[in-house]
Amino acid sequence: MSEERLLVIVEDDQAFARTLRRSFERRGYSVLSAANHEELKALLETHDPGYAVVDLKLGSTSGLVCVQTLHAHDPDMLIVVLTGFASIATAVEAIKLGASHYLAKPSNTDDIEAAFAKGQGDVDAPLAPRPTSIKTLEWERIHETLAETDFNISETARRLGMHRRTLARKLGKRQVS
Repeated sequence: MSEERLLVIVEDDQAFARTLRRSFERRGYSVLSAANHEELKALLETHDPGYAVVDLKLGSTSGLVCVQTLHAHDPDMLIVVLTGFASIATAVEAIKLGASHYLAKPSNTDDIEAAFAKGQGDVDAPLAPRPTSIKTLEWERIHETLAETDFNISETARRLGMHRRTLARKLGKRQVS
């Protein structure tokens, strides 16, 4: 397997992982897949990928530990985090732990490859034209707490002081993935 354009996909949704794999293989990448942190660690024992795509939510656990492991394995690796649970808090943590970019789902191979190509930050990135709304702040707080509780809805609801069903309705109204 060519190590030059070796990519690892850490995704627990097998259908999505298969789609990403085929798309990247058509673009000349050699692709490895892992469904969780344990599988990722096993792959890193024998391979040195230069690229990684990591889902933020891997079952009931966070993909941030995978980002940390990948960055520790190779600090120069280009790591893109994909998530249907985008929030400022998880974006900041992903970047702190070594991710190069953070993309909200739905994202495609073009978006991911564009993120790989942008190795550095963009000082000309446009600033938001308006302040953040209360709904957006609430959404970000919910997802920050979800990440803290490893995506346990009951515990998140308890910490936020709301009924579990209320939280489930809020999450259902604004599903990203």
